[in-house]
Amino acid sequence: MKHIRGFINSEVLWTGNQFGLEQFEIPLIDLQTFKTKPIPTNLRLGHQIEHIFTQLLHHCNEYELLAHSIQIKNGNDTIGELDYLIQSADENQRTIHLELSYKFYLLDPDISEPIHRLVGPNRRDMFFTKLDKTKDKQLPLLFTDHSKRTLIGKGLPTENIEQQVCFKAQLFAPYGQKSPSIRPLNTNCIVGYWLRFSDFENGDFKANRFYLPRKYEWLHNPHALVKFSSYFDTLMEINLQHLNERAPMVWMKKPDGTMEKFFVVWWG
Repeated sequence: MKHIRGFINSEVLWTGNQFGLEQFEIPLIDLQTFKTKPIPTNLRLGHQIEHIFTQLLHHCNEYELLAHSIQIKNGNDTIGELDYLIQSADENQRTIHLELSYKFYLLDPDISEPIHRLVGPNRRDMFFTKLDKTKDKQLPLLFTDHSKRTLIGKGLPTENIEQQVCFKAQLFAPYGQKSPSIRPLNTNCIVGYWLRFSDFENGDFKANRFYLPRKYEWLHNPHALVKFSSYFDTLMEINLQHLNERAPMVWMKKPDGTMEKFFVVWWG
């Protein structure tokens, strides 16, 4: 259930229409009646999030899930995938092609353009490239002859289909600095901070305890039901990860019991 709550409690990157993309409004979910199915922890985090979102769509009354992960092929070659095809349960019965994205981005104040400031912890992933890919490749895929043939073959609608996105993210501001502008994005997505190894090594962190969550735990809010380690053990573990050019997320528990989460990056 921590997976489910972590996803639900995460903010969308914007509301309404931005960048020519309409943000999907996730219906309120009654978690009291929600029975989650096990989500394999050996899957990549992105696939785990798809499992979560699929279960939520099955549970809500406002929409019917028609299909998901629809492989579009040209002969034997897969040319793309449509994430979700859903239909509203109201009298209009609107059909919606929905693309899902859930990311972790650090805000880099050294980049001038606000939406370009969102970079992945290892700088291999950037918000604006995901935005461009969604607009230029994933959404237009619906209107290709290959998609039409696939949908017809599955008995799915092909006409009057709306397109929306569900873009959620956890954002991390630079340590010890004022958060740079990310207009028009939602600043409520900021849930922690990031810092360089030298900041962690030289900063005032020694009195705290630490836990490096596994990637499938990145969705979770920090909690006490894990084994926290000393500052010096954590320093060594972070150093090992940095040798492999991986920036770990860190949960920190202070002596008063309060918790924070942040990334320690290897670059810069």
